[in-house]
Amino acid sequence: MTKNRYTAILEREGDLYVALCPELDIASQGKTVEEATANLKEAVELFLETADPSEIKQRLHDRILITTFEAAHG
Repeated sequence: MTKNRYTAILEREGDLYVALCPELDIASQGKTVEEATANLKEAVELFLETADPSEIKQRLHDRILITTFEAAHG
């Protein structure tokens, strides 16, 4: 079994956490950070098990850059 490392970006939305895997554009959610991350992992694994290899290749972003910046307002 091949294992790859993916990114999880989490954001709180109301009572839930939304988790995004930017490499594959897959999202999930959960009541806690841990639950949202576990649900995202499950969604990614299901996608990788069932998707056609050409779809995986088309969706896969292999270089994800995350940074922060400041913006002025008001």
